[in-house]
Amino acid sequence: MEYDYHEALKLTNQLCFPLYAASRSVVNLYTPYLKPLGLTYTQYIVLLVLWEKDGITVGEICDRLMLDNGTLSPLLKKMQQAGYIERRRSDKDDRIVLVTLTEEGKAVQEKAKEIPREVSNCIDLSHEKAQTLYNLLYELLANQKSKE
Repeated sequence: MEYDYHEALKLTNQLCFPLYAASRSVVNLYTPYLKPLGLTYTQYIVLLVLWEKDGITVGEICDRLMLDNGTLSPLLKKMQQAGYIERRRSDKDDRIVLVTLTEEGKAVQEKAKEIPREVSNCIDLSHEKAQTLYNLLYELLANQKSKE
């Protein structure tokens, strides 16, 4: 069977489009909960990482969030200016920058504790389907990461 590039180039046949559109839609669900806290979605996920493990390197945050340093550094600078985090060079290697939560950054966790539940209530998927989607997305990410 011959490759049909006309069919392949239809938007409805692109895996990337529903992933992109769904991602934007879900991220937008966070806005009404994050805006009162003065946070963007990306700042929120940085805080999620730091709430799990404080005092980690910029590189570790990049790895966890699958972001490059050029994307993360300006974001961390804004978060530091907002008083959520502190950045300092490692005593052992000044090329390494450590990120730690401030008291304000720690306090935001209490204010944000209901966000996951509120957002999940806005997504009309059964728990089983949501878990399947979660597993498939992480499988896709792992497959792509193994090819890098």
